[in-house]
Amino acid sequence: MITVVYGEDMSCCVRWEILLHEPFSGVLICKGFGRAITAADPTEVGRTVLAAYLAGRSTRDETFRVVVRTDNGYQSVITAGQLADTCWVADPAICQVLPTYLRNALA
Repeated sequence: MITVVYGEDMSCCVRWEILLHEPFSGVLICKGFGRAITAADPTEVGRTVLAAYLAGRSTRDETFRVVVRTDNGYQSVITAGQLADTCWVADPAICQVLPTYLRNALA
């Protein structure tokens, strides 16, 4: 029998979905998705993805969120309100695992 133990420093596949809440119908519309292999905290990856997506974009009272999932079953939902945490800054190491269009939005 082979046992695989995930340590906090081990890389795993992090998948994210950028979702827009459509207020009239109450559904979530997928505006983008992606994945990366990283040892970074999945919640921090989600915060960075959402910050990059919203950077320089007029949201016109729209509600966005990011759902992050990993291979080991972890799931997290990040909302724009969580980005308003005091002193939160995107980690440059996490920015490097993002697709170019998101990475450039934070530059």
